[in-house]
Amino acid sequence: MDRRLIPSLGAQAYVSPELKGGQELRACSSLLLKTVKLNLADPNSIARAVVFVTEETAGKGLFGLVSNAEGTAPVAPTDWLRIEDFHSALGVGLLGLIEITLKLLPLLKKAEGRVVNLINAKGLMAFVGAGYSMFKWGMEAFSDTLRREMQHFGVKVSVVEHSFFKAGVATSDVIERDLLRLWNRLTPEIRDSYGEKYFVEYIKAQRSSVKRLCDSDISKVIKCLEHALMAKYPRTRYGAGWDAKLFWLFLSYAPSFLSDVLLCMMFPAPAATGRSGPGVLINI
Repeated sequence: MDRRLIPSLGAQAYVSPELKGGQELRACSSLLLKTVKLNLADPNSIARAVVFVTEETAGKGLFGLVSNAEGTAPVAPTDWLRIEDFHSALGVGLLGLIEITLKLLPLLKKAEGRVVNLINAKGLMAFVGAGYSMFKWGMEAFSDTLRREMQHFGVKVSVVEHSFFKAGVATSDVIERDLLRLWNRLTPEIRDSYGEKYFVEYIKAQRSSVKRLCDSDISKVIKCLEHALMAKYPRTRYGAGWDAKLFWLFLSYAPSFLSDVLLCMMFPAPAATGRSGPGVLINI
């Protein structure tokens, strides 16, 4: 959570600090902010966080739960991945988010509160990195189901579908480091089917995508969060960033053959295809 959001809420906030972001939050002088360590991969950490929030709210309930869970699945071609990569994204990211939400639901129901889940564009369109996309689609499904069921208890559930931002996992260095690690562990057969040229061009394509699509202005997300938490009638879905509102939303409604062409044009073709340039294959 960005510390600019804390004063606008005007209520006690409990935040899970992480690395650099945690240091910035601790530097915030607001008496409304308290931090609690939370590791979604650790059930014991989740349990301790729930106990902390329960004691802090002192029977009043919890008005808002904002989740920005990120899995650790690499963004790479699917046959570069192992089943462990899928477990990492789904087990840590998705199931951890579900667990903390389920355990805090009694407090949210007591306060007739809000649940806000932040989901990037891969919740709208699956592309590159099947495990990560599955994680985001799972968040969408969980949010939709929860919204319909919790409305009877006065709990409102919103989703903020946002652009990619220059923060967290969306950095060229992190992506390139993961790609190099995956490339080095591939079998010779798979590596030859793609070719060294593909690897170099793929990294260039990812770097270009981050530069072109990643936004540095996270105030777009903060405004959506503020409305979802404080408005009398919050929306079920918010779009934050031009590409989330236009490009990815358009692709999610476009015919599959069209979205396949547009997405394939973003990346090189493997050596085994015998083609150069973008790998476009249309099946109608």
